[in-house]
Amino acid sequence: MHPFATYVLRSYYKATGWNEDNLYSNLTRSSNAILDFTVPRGLHFSISKSPNALFRTTYSMNALPSLNGSVGYIFTSCDLDIKNSGDVRFKDMVERFRIFDQPHKAVGNEEIWLAGKRIDTRDYLLYGRLYVPTGRLDALYSTRFAANIQALVAAISDPRADYAQATGRAATSPSNVMLSLQHDTGRTCTEYTYSAEDMMVGVRLLHNFGRLGAPSTPASTDAARRPKRIDEEDAMEGGLKGRISAGAEIYFSAKEKSAGVSTGIRFTTLPDATPPSFKLPLESPASPSTPPPFSQPPTTITALFNPMLGHISGAYAAQVSRDLSLGSRFDFNVYSYESEWTMGAEWWLRRARAAEDAPPTSAALHSSLHDVTGVVKARVSTSNEVAVMWEGRLSNLLVGIGLAANLSSRAKPIRSLGLELSYFSSS
Repeated sequence: MHPFATYVLRSYYKATGWNEDNLYSNLTRSSNAILDFTVPRGLHFSISKSPNALFRTTYSMNALPSLNGSVGYIFTSCDLDIKNSGDVRFKDMVERFRIFDQPHKAVGNEEIWLAGKRIDTRDYLLYGRLYVPTGRLDALYSTRFAANIQALVAAISDPRADYAQATGRAATSPSNVMLSLQHDTGRTCTEYTYSAEDMMVGVRLLHNFGRLGAPSTPASTDAARRPKRIDEEDAMEGGLKGRISAGAEIYFSAKEKSAGVSTGIRFTTLPDATPPSFKLPLESPASPSTPPPFSQPPTTITALFNPMLGHISGAYAAQVSRDLSLGSRFDFNVYSYESEWTMGAEWWLRRARAAEDAPPTSAALHSSLHDVTGVVKARVSTSNEVAVMWEGRLSNLLVGIGLAANLSSRAKPIRSLGLELSYFSSS
């Protein structure tokens, strides 16, 4: 389940028209949602509050296996439509399989002039979190220099890790500052990064083939747009119709005197079968339970290759029915001949209501006849790793519970078992 800070950050990207999905680092996000979901560990509580449209606070506590907590603050330059945990769209709070929207050119905010001077300012987000009792401090600053250029500064200050490194007993990463500059033209997205701790410089590039989508606009005007449906596209004989994205990354560490490189390719079906909810056409009142007609299953296929490490990874994920998505991945190392096959599933749970309970004349409310109440995820691999997790909503609480086990370990078969509770309010 997304932390509240992640929910705010993604709401900020949507409000400012930034496409975070057009990054090389997110090339395998759809399949990772099924095959690499994180199981909560111990007992975790989080409470967040939005006193106004610009400022938010969040508090969390881990009760098991050890007692610790954190407090965080988020400030944005623009108003965000942050929902309560009781009425937020549930699919916006979990990592899930989906086909991303067509790449598009970003459009910045309109210029504001007063007495011949431009008075509008750059959009930005400030985030900070202090952990107790360790004293670790995390910080993030994101700002837009132009419609298609974004900069991020992330910092970590950990006194315990710095002391452990100074005494030669370092077990975690010490304090660090990372700089990132992202340039997204829609067709190509380039990301330049720098890490101060190991003096590492990196470049990531993702190129999208095929046509681009309509230029993005702030979330307030997206509701007026409707993407093309699959049955509106030109027919193609045989196979899947889709688009291809390819990218690569290269980095070099001056401190470690080492370098790395990787490349990847992704195929996704066209057009966008699962766009954000505010772009979905309303279902017909005559058949509210009938899903939109798809001529091909929403599918994503990815392949990654790291020539220096000899690692090859191929993943396939598809939505086989309205509420069921399946995925599989094969990892292989050309140097050691080690391999692993991982399979996973994502099943959405819905609450069926009697049709007479819904207003018969309101087409906008017919989609609530089958409200999503939760999702069940499961994965298994040839390395005897098994994980199961349920995420859902109980009243105004978002709840996640999961179990991860290693069946080949007799000493400690249970690797992770936890319960996560989250509540936030904007009133």
